[in-house]
Amino acid sequence: MTTPTTTLRGGDELPMVGLGTWNIEGEDLRNSLRAGLDAGYTHVDTAEGYRNEATIGEVLAEESVDREDLFLTSKVLPKNLGYESVIQSCKESLEKLGTDYLDLYLIHWPNPAISVRETLSAMAHLKREGLVRNVGVSNFDTYQLSAALHVSPVDISVNQIEFHPWLQRPDLVDFCREHDVAVEAAAPLGRTELFADEVLQELADDYGRSVPQIALRWAVERGVTVLPKSTSPEHVRANLDLFEWSIDEADLERIDALDRGEAVYDDRVRGWEGDVYGISE
Repeated sequence: MTTPTTTLRGGDELPMVGLGTWNIEGEDLRNSLRAGLDAGYTHVDTAEGYRNEATIGEVLAEESVDREDLFLTSKVLPKNLGYESVIQSCKESLEKLGTDYLDLYLIHWPNPAISVRETLSAMAHLKREGLVRNVGVSNFDTYQLSAALHVSPVDISVNQIEFHPWLQRPDLVDFCREHDVAVEAAAPLGRTELFADEVLQELADDYGRSVPQIALRWAVERGVTVLPKSTSPEHVRANLDLFEWSIDEADLERIDALDRGEAVYDDRVRGWEGDVYGISE
C-alpha cells in the first residue's frame, strides 16, 4: 500500500500520514518507530524540543532505511530563531538524526521577540546549502502566517497546526489553501480527548473502524496531512490503515458539524520562559 501524498510548493511529495513522535522517548519510541517503518510509514515528524532526535537517528540507522524513501521533518525552538541559532539548531538536528538533510524544517512556534524575516532568511540559507529541502511554520495563526508570507525570501510550504474535529479552524485552513501552504494536523486525535465523542463512536461502529481511524480518515478526506502518535505498535499500524475504505460525504459532514473551536494545547495563552518558548531577556 502506498500512502497518498500532497504536492508541496517546490514539487516534493508530502505523505499524508506521518508518524508523530511528540512526548515519546526511549524504548517506547524505538518500538513505535520500528512498528511504523514495518507498517509502511515513510514520513516521520520530530523536533529539537522533543529531545528524541538522537533515538530516531539510531533506529533509522539500525533499520537501514533508504534515506530517499523517507520524508523527515524537524523543528527549531522559538528561543533559537535568531539567524545563527537557526543554522546551528538545524546542524545539530541533522547530526542527531544521522542525515545530511531534512525534507522539511519548521519554525516550531512563532516568537514575537525575534523578527520572522531574520528567521526565514536563515531558513533560506539552509535551503540554498541543501541542508533542508522545504521550509515551513508550525502553530502560526492567520495573522502570523500572513506576515511571514509577506517577508519570506523562501517558499513557506507547510503550516503544522492543531487540527481535529473539535478544532477545525476553517479561516486559517482556507487562508493556507489560498496561498498554497499545505496543512498538517498536529494532535489530530485531540490528544485522545476525541475518543469520548458520541458521533465519532457511532460512526466507528457503523464503519467497523476505531474512533481514531474515523477522525484521521476525515482529516485526510478534507485534504489535511495527519501526524498521529502512539506508543502501541498495534495502534501505530491502525493509524496508517486509512486508504482502502472511505467515509460517505453525509457522514463527513456530520464530523464537520462537531467543530467547537476547542483547543487541547494551542489556546494562544502561554508563558515565554523555559525550554519550549524560551524568550531571553
